Amino acid sequence: MTSTTSQLSYEVRTYGCQMNVHDSERLTGLLETAGYTAVESGTADIVVFNTCAVRENADNKLYGNLGQLYTQKLENPNLQIAVGGCLAQKDRDTIIKRAPWVDVVFGTHNIGSLPALLERARHNQEAQVEILDSLETFPSDLPTKRDSTYAAWVSISVGCNNTCTFCIVPSLRGKEKDRRPGEILAEIKALVAEGVVEITLLGQNVNTYGVEFGDKGAFAKLLRACGEIEGLERVRFTSPHPAAFTDDVIEAMAQTPNVMPQLHMPMQSGSDRILKAMKRSYRSEKYLGILDRVRAAMPHAAITTDIIVGFPGETEEDFQETMRVVEQARFTVAYTFQYSKRPGTPAADLPDQIPKEVVQQRYERLLELVNASALAENQAQIGREVEVLVINEGRKDDATNRMSGRAQDFRLVHFEIPAGAQRPRPGDIVSVRVTQAAPYHLLADDTSFFSLRRTRAGDAWDLAEAASCAVPTSGESKPQVSLGLPTLRKPGH
Repeated sequence: MTSTTSQLSYEVRTYGCQMNVHDSERLTGLLETAGYTAVESGTADIVVFNTCAVRENADNKLYGNLGQLYTQKLENPNLQIAVGGCLAQKDRDTIIKRAPWVDVVFGTHNIGSLPALLERARHNQEAQVEILDSLETFPSDLPTKRDSTYAAWVSISVGCNNTCTFCIVPSLRGKEKDRRPGEILAEIKALVAEGVVEITLLGQNVNTYGVEFGDKGAFAKLLRACGEIEGLERVRFTSPHPAAFTDDVIEAMAQTPNVMPQLHMPMQSGSDRILKAMKRSYRSEKYLGILDRVRAAMPHAAITTDIIVGFPGETEEDFQETMRVVEQARFTVAYTFQYSKRPGTPAADLPDQIPKEVVQQRYERLLELVNASALAENQAQIGREVEVLVINEGRKDDATNRMSGRAQDFRLVHFEIPAGAQRPRPGDIVSVRVTQAAPYHLLADDTSFFSLRRTRAGDAWDLAEAASCAVPTSGESKPQVSLGLPTLRKPGH
């Protein structure tokens, strides 16, 4: 290949969890630092897949996408295809055997190697496979290209020390590695200086932060330290483990003004028998007790969760226990999943695998209940005044004179802009009154109650827009700016 990297374009396709989203920000930062340019899907010289090994049919989806690129590779031998992430860490040489037209395979522990592997594959004209069994460098030490000018992920740890029987993540991400608090706070301050007003602390089990350096109270201390950063308006975190959730964290949440009244805490099952089979080291009453204490400290907190339906051996009685706990928990959102085998996990070899039709029927019953719960929780917001961080515009915004954003408790709010009012920018803050509710969003159409606070984040969005519209000089690529908040999966997906 004769092209220099400054003439080459790339596309990163991301699958899976927030960790993968954050890793993709690092991958794009690495590629741009190496001189590559981002382009629209389907036109890139380099296509990078950041894969997931947890989601259902993850391998089939990957090989299906690789198969679609095979024809393009025949037409353009200079096209490079790279596969990284959890599935690459798990399958290693299998990817090249099944898709020999792939140029680079790299794992979760060495994402920083991607530019060098691409260059080596071009030079040697053969596939490069590099999978490390331990972390090469902490992801936050790598360059970043964020998807948002006003919100950012900040990794505080990687890896997991738990052994949940349905999960393959510990074997792919390794044991928990914690960053030092000073490094985390320095990164947050640098982001705030760039205009970021909201950060989400990210870890596989975010509330076990500090285990590596022997401080059980480290996570609560970190939350409080975030509260002292001037200009940082919103702090969130995901995902905590119920077994390690302590009252000092609840106190820190309630007493630190910029830590938002929102908690996403995976429950997985309401049946104590199934929780034991999952090796989840808590039981339903402990889980519900945590929720009670959170709501006592923060009465308006929104609580969301993850639930697996149809784990091996789950009886109708076990499922009814999950339904009971869901009803008591009053979740704002529950991300529900049908159990499916994951090769390499202990649960894949358990007896009493549940027939697909039974799992589907239970899933539909659970979805009906969680939707009803979400609607009831949202209807309780009608009449409340909420402060909304504006996100980029939705598809219907122009037609309806509406914009969208996230309330402090992370509920999605669509609000109407009064006639003649200044239009908010993504990153600005508006105060609105909730007028209607649906299961997964709120409406605020009372234009008599509307106020706008322009923020540094909005200013940063303006600067990014101006840069993206600038005419590039000779040899200079036009900056690519993609805007949006980090998001969770849609319910039921």
